Amino acid sequence: MALTPMMQQYFEIKEKYRDTILFYRLGDFYEMFFEDAELASKELELVLTGRDCGLEDRAPMCGIPYHSARNYIGRLVTKGYKVAICEQVEDPKLAKGIVRRDVIRVITPGTFLDETFVSEERNNYIMGVFKEGGNYGLSFCDISTGEFYSTIIKAEAEMLDAEIGKFSPKEAVASSDELAEYIYSRYSLLTNARRIPDESELLLEGRFKSVSGGINSLIASSCSILLGYLEETQKTALTNLTHLEVYSSSDSMAMDPNTKRNLELTENIVDKGKIGSLLWVLDDTATAMGGRNLRRWVEQPLISRELIDRRLEAVEALYGSLDMLEDLREALKGVYDIERIVSKVALKSVNPKELLTLKNSLGRLPAVKEVLKSLDYGELSRLNRKMDTLSDIWDLLDSSISEDAPMTSKDGGIIKNGYSAEVDELRDIRLNGKRWIAELEAKEREFTGIRSLKIGFNKVFGYYIEISRANFSSIPEGRYIRKQTLSNAERYITEELKVMEDKILGAEEKLSELEYGLFTGIRDRIEGEIERLKSTSRCIADLDCYQCLAKVARDNGYVKPLFSIDGKVNITEGRHPVVEKMMEKGAFVSNDLVMDSSSERFLIITGPNMSGKSTFMRQSALIVLMAQIGSFVPAKKASLSICDRIFTRIGASDDLAGGKSTFMVEMSEVSEILKNATSRSLIILDEVGRGTSTYDGLSIAWAVIEYILKHIRGSKSLFATHYHELVALEGELEGIRNYSVLVREVGTTIAFLRKIVPGGADESYGIEVAKLAGIPREILTRAKDILKDLEKKGKKPARAQKVKEDPLQIGFVDIGREALFERIKTLDVMSMTPIEAMNALYELNNDAKELN
Repeated sequence: MALTPMMQQYFEIKEKYRDTILFYRLGDFYEMFFEDAELASKELELVLTGRDCGLEDRAPMCGIPYHSARNYIGRLVTKGYKVAICEQVEDPKLAKGIVRRDVIRVITPGTFLDETFVSEERNNYIMGVFKEGGNYGLSFCDISTGEFYSTIIKAEAEMLDAEIGKFSPKEAVASSDELAEYIYSRYSLLTNARRIPDESELLLEGRFKSVSGGINSLIASSCSILLGYLEETQKTALTNLTHLEVYSSSDSMAMDPNTKRNLELTENIVDKGKIGSLLWVLDDTATAMGGRNLRRWVEQPLISRELIDRRLEAVEALYGSLDMLEDLREALKGVYDIERIVSKVALKSVNPKELLTLKNSLGRLPAVKEVLKSLDYGELSRLNRKMDTLSDIWDLLDSSISEDAPMTSKDGGIIKNGYSAEVDELRDIRLNGKRWIAELEAKEREFTGIRSLKIGFNKVFGYYIEISRANFSSIPEGRYIRKQTLSNAERYITEELKVMEDKILGAEEKLSELEYGLFTGIRDRIEGEIERLKSTSRCIADLDCYQCLAKVARDNGYVKPLFSIDGKVNITEGRHPVVEKMMEKGAFVSNDLVMDSSSERFLIITGPNMSGKSTFMRQSALIVLMAQIGSFVPAKKASLSICDRIFTRIGASDDLAGGKSTFMVEMSEVSEILKNATSRSLIILDEVGRGTSTYDGLSIAWAVIEYILKHIRGSKSLFATHYHELVALEGELEGIRNYSVLVREVGTTIAFLRKIVPGGADESYGIEVAKLAGIPREILTRAKDILKDLEKKGKKPARAQKVKEDPLQIGFVDIGREALFERIKTLDVMSMTPIEAMNALYELNNDAKELN
């Protein structure tokens, strides 16, 4: 048996797009067949049916109406599938045999543009990756905004994690199957393997209108495989990709995924939502472009003093002029997402309503520039000079696009009256024709005396005169020509109605075609100005961030940070921006922080759980980070030194899927910090060593402190711990200072004062914390009895002894001996076999020798 012609066509197209779900257009439906149908019916909860295909068995089939396809496509793409849209590409009236079809676009997670599924607050990046020798070439593109970035990094997993973390791509394209498999396994990204085009560097010449930085073979290779994939899936030239930004990974502060998560930069830890994150506090932007730009600033803080100062000066100028700030915010509120509208223009997917939105946005630009005239200096002056009001594009759109423009481009109603004489003429014919129809209906009612007579229209029969069965006797003989019989009525035509129908329908069809042609011409003219539009949208995005940071600073009492070159940090009355925002005004307890690169560079912070140690450390890191994005900071005064990286080791978690315990995860994170921190890094360590036994944990924490002080000189560290033995290191190791959290004892209870003060803490108040957590009184009483008993018997870990010869050995002999005694006392000798007793004695003998 042979396939039917339609199924033959389907298989020919499907063969080219085997890694997609093929949406095959049949009339008013997209149909899926065979494996695609079975998969789609499962994922989309569609009824699976069958269709004769010429084979012995019917083809499994399911379908969706084309007008509701967006939702179904979105659901598939968000689950990681690729969807190929196959349309009829010739007029069925002109087709000889089966209508020709082809794929007009492949929609993938990294190229999806639908606003229903792609947040206006986030970029939607796709990554190209190429590996050669000891380096990666990386490229990142968001076709919805036209951004394209490239860089080179060392082929190390940690560096790749950090760089990918800056962009959080939704999809990747790799230069080999092996590399694609690695990217997929490490990041769970849909990853495609593509061959590198020959002479990739030559291919890039002229591809971008501007390039910042140099292009070498690594950059060219990652760019070319990504561009090739994008053009292959989007079926267009992507004229919105006009600028290639070649950057160095050292241009911005590096932060690994753990740090971003622990500091809750863009999402909270609990439910991954925006509320409770730093971005939630800072984001008071007026435009979608500004919102995405601010997110990028938060995730990629600067490390160039010049660039930081440029941003701070702009924020300061707006901060100091409330009237100008409010005027600017008001002007920006009418600016919509120019970046994404322009990208739709390039992708030929923009609709008339969006062009009207573009016009209205451009209409706000003169007001924005007017405000900037009064702030004509520094960064704001640069933006004012660079920003183009694009008045010629506004004039084009204002004269051509109707104020009532529809969402679709092929049903007419797009072009404004007066723009095209031909459109006006056809509209007049259509309008007069419909007026004539109304007059005919009134005339026929009067002539026949049938008050219910009506003239209607449908696409199958055209215009008709409808008379109900009850009035058949009143129909004048020979006046009408019967066209259709219904159960309760008859439909008729007349010769003059048929003539007018031809005129009206001819005008309708010509008008729709003409308006669509004019619309595409307007779209193409705008496409020729994409670089100007993108340049202005970038200015708007930066300006929106400046006004946003100025407003947030005014609303929350932030101050402009200063930067020193001596490596000192001095924060007076610093506050946690997020915690403060969630409390009543003035309720947050502020704290000072003083550090330098030599004598006070490692702070050991002790105190009870829930007392505020972690909040203090996080707020210190956030203040540094906020300053380096160009924001004012929550403090009374702040003098800082620029950090190249922030590291955090906070909280307990395991990686069951990866086969790692809580302690293993903790040690892995500490290892990465020790390997990658530099003299300019800020290190936040919370409870290092708590995931194992007391002595093991104390030993590891102790050794980590020594390593940082010895090998990462100049770095600044905040180290919170319950190992009170570690406070003895102050005075023994240069650079250590002890701090603790004030606690007030009130009778048998405690009050956390949240104040960080010099000196170490002696108590952990763990039982009091358990009481606050609601542990039953019976358990608390028993715990207190056990604690007293242990303290009497000396079973608390010994305090560190000051042994000057070797800081690493401070108290370790005493601690080791006590541990050995504990092990001996817990041996159940009577229940041991002779072999078990011999083994235990052997181990104890070896451990005792090591202590000596």
